[in-house]
Amino acid sequence: MLSTQQFLISSRPRLGIFPENHAFWRRSLRKLGMAPPILSLALPSETGRVLSIQSHTVQGYVGNKSAVFPLQLLGYDVDPINSVQFSNHTGYPTFKGQVLNGQQLWELIEGLEANDLLYYTHLLTGYIGSVSFLNTVLKVVEKLRSVNPKVTYVCDPVMGDEGKLYVPPELVLVYREKVVPVASMLTPNQFEAEQLTGLRIVSEADGREACKILHAAGPPKVVITSINIDGNLLLIGSHQKEKGQSSEQFKILIPKIAAYFTGTGDLVTALLLGWSNKYPDNLDKAAELAVSTLQALLQRTVNDYLSTGFDPQTSSLEIRLIQSQDDIRNPQVKFKAEKYN
Repeated sequence: MLSTQQFLISSRPRLGIFPENHAFWRRSLRKLGMAPPILSLALPSETGRVLSIQSHTVQGYVGNKSAVFPLQLLGYDVDPINSVQFSNHTGYPTFKGQVLNGQQLWELIEGLEANDLLYYTHLLTGYIGSVSFLNTVLKVVEKLRSVNPKVTYVCDPVMGDEGKLYVPPELVLVYREKVVPVASMLTPNQFEAEQLTGLRIVSEADGREACKILHAAGPPKVVITSINIDGNLLLIGSHQKEKGQSSEQFKILIPKIAAYFTGTGDLVTALLLGWSNKYPDNLDKAAELAVSTLQALLQRTVNDYLSTGFDPQTSSLEIRLIQSQDDIRNPQVKFKAEKYN
């Protein structure tokens, strides 16, 4: 039988997708001594290791509650940091809970660093409510990339919707000037894309132009997750594979469902991360899988509410995430991307 130390050493060649991490793992061995290995580092998944900084609710599925489980189903190790911990989402008559500040976030990062646990392949961020916290997130990006320069940063710049901000206005400037340049993929909605580019989006051409403006500022992948044009709902995606080259752009028409849901933006961004990593050169395919998953889940949610006699148009609905795990793992692609010429 192998001793613990022998097992640790024999595990090192199995680092798989982290070949450049051998020195990092050796440092961990020295610190850990005879402690058990961190298996997500010693035996990493084929997909990756995600640090997800988002909100959390005890009940319901928004923020990390909406993102972590789907990513795990797709094969990712996910470490969540909860930017807030609330009893429920803020659409209820009342809520209670705590808000993490920037200093507390950094203390968590320092704790991970002190134990050589900061090796991630992806960073995912969602709702952030203050400038100080967002500035600390930028420090986190820098820190993670000092450990692994290839970290993919997927940013959902949650700022508002339907013409209204629900974050402090000064946050918009930080996103535009500091966050967009370091992001690998952005997933704004229509209103957020307008805030980031200064461009009013009233046509598909405007949506495509907004993507190009964002590419010029930094991220090679941009997905405007929902655009309402002339009563039609669509997603517009854009992938600039080489800086300075033309981007490959596409759209997916999305059927409208007569209901309002919470947590869908957090879910679709997580799905886009999951599938775009598996199909790095085919953002359109990743978007097809993400949209098809989401639509199957939303239809199940509506049907389940109807089965209880509840009118789904009368209130915001909690998504049926757990009940839709088969659709997350193996989505049937029913919504196809149409490439722009």
